[in-house]
Amino acid sequence: MNVGIVGYGAYIPRRRIRLAEIASVWGADAAAYERGLGLHEKSVPARDEDTITMSVTATRRALARAGIDPRDIGAVYVGSESHPYAVKPSGTVVAEAIGATPAVHCADLEFACKAGSEGMFIAAALVKSGEVGHALAVGADTSQGAPGDALEYSTAAGAAAYIFGTAGLVATMEAQVSFMTDTPDFWRREYMHYPRHAGRYTGEPAYFKTTFGAARMLLEKTGMEPKDFAYAVFHQPNGKFPMRAGTQLGFTREQLEPGWLSPWLGNTYSGASPIGLTAVLDRAKAGDRIMMVSYGSGAGSDGFVWAVTDRIDEVRDLAPHTREQLDNNKTYVPYGVYAKLRGKIRMGE
Repeated sequence: MNVGIVGYGAYIPRRRIRLAEIASVWGADAAAYERGLGLHEKSVPARDEDTITMSVTATRRALARAGIDPRDIGAVYVGSESHPYAVKPSGTVVAEAIGATPAVHCADLEFACKAGSEGMFIAAALVKSGEVGHALAVGADTSQGAPGDALEYSTAAGAAAYIFGTAGLVATMEAQVSFMTDTPDFWRREYMHYPRHAGRYTGEPAYFKTTFGAARMLLEKTGMEPKDFAYAVFHQPNGKFPMRAGTQLGFTREQLEPGWLSPWLGNTYSGASPIGLTAVLDRAKAGDRIMMVSYGSGAGSDGFVWAVTDRIDEVRDLAPHTREQLDNNKTYVPYGVYAKLRGKIRMGE
């Protein structure tokens, strides 16, 4: 039985802030940050946008491409580092908003930046087991970075949604793997407003060891080589890491660039590699194979191999393309507006 993606959708806020604007407030060298992170700007959610609202929009776009009744979705998983409530699920709100309730299983997932792919892994497995006919997985996040910290220059906002099933596939899942270790490179304790990180340690050994581990597991499991893939998508905490990881594994820039969004979007955390995959599906052709490898601090990576079907040509234009959202109708905000929208200004009692 083939299992795979029947519908996908992405949402990217139209508001942006340039790295140079952030640097000017803190007296930092903007050019140094752009070179060091490989980023130019990042998305900024509006005051009324959060993980739930972005998840709903991305899911409605996935439904438009899937062409199924929302009541046929038997499971909803929302992965995020920024769920709006500490105690109240995001998944039930999303399920209710799209009309999937009440006969649906819901769960909110957390695993740093790979919470979105974690949902994809579980949703695909649940459909493959025959327990449900369709399952929804969403990766969504709003920006979380302490004022003046390196994360403030990179953390962004966006969402990607995937509906899994066994018929009407736009991409068949040919393999999935997970690679996990206890590598504490990034964390946020309860009551902390912002996460903390271990600086360069987040790259070596955390990101690269884990990403390489999952990618090599996929290649070994499938017997494939980098040249067998049309595209590859890796987690994008900045603009440099995914390109470095891909080229060191043997992929070319031509294979990597279609899903390489971070220089203009920033790090969307749980949505980073899933959003990259939506951009690739927007342009892929039938028969193309895609490798996707996520990364979550703590640490772990989920890896997938997708084989695109000819149904992609029927559905890709039924919802906004990811690159169009990235490039069009952008509104740039100054730091003061950004700080207000992100709740960085806290008044004392």
